[in-house]
Amino acid sequence: AGECFDKTARILGLGYPGGPAIAEQAAKLLMINNQLSIKLPRPMIYQKNYDFSFSGLKTAVLYNLKNLPRFAQQNLAAFGSKNQPKKIRKSKKYIQEMCREIQQAIIDVLLSKTLKAAKKYKTKAIILGGGVTANKELRKQFKEKIKKEIPYSKFCIPEAKYCTDNAVMVGITAFYHHKENKKTNKDIKAEANLKI
Repeated sequence: AGECFDKTARILGLGYPGGPAIAEQAAKLLMINNQLSIKLPRPMIYQKNYDFSFSGLKTAVLYNLKNLPRFAQQNLAAFGSKNQPKKIRKSKKYIQEMCREIQQAIIDVLLSKTLKAAKKYKTKAIILGGGVTANKELRKQFKEKIKKEIPYSKFCIPEAKYCTDNAVMVGITAFYHHKENKKTNKDIKAEANLKI
């Protein structure tokens, strides 16, 4: 999910990391009747397994944007002046709407697969972690759905400031493993070999 946020944000010309950039734009969209003109797929959502992949979502965003110039020619008022190159003729509303749909597509898939597994195995707790779980909309929708559909499961999610990227989690894990190894007198040497 994090990689999908990053890649789609890059496709749209937004910042890195992609999750916060997309969430920021999605939050700016003023919804009227909760209808979006952009509809993206929810990859693998109806498969009877717990797998997910967002590669189809990234492709859908790319093709939607590639088709934008033709759409923009018919809607110059919404997408900018005739003097702009076709490639960058995107309105703020388009970006906001696309970001809202990307975010919701990711949330829908994660929620669906998580709830499906939790119901089948009657889990006592659902724990979310990682950078994507800092997303406010994801947190809100997970909390609401779990409370409504599987109230017997405890919902565990750290404060947003502790929802860090996997690299930080790997570093913390390494720290504790190293600390534990010191107690058992195992000598582990780590050398920095990153060349820039």
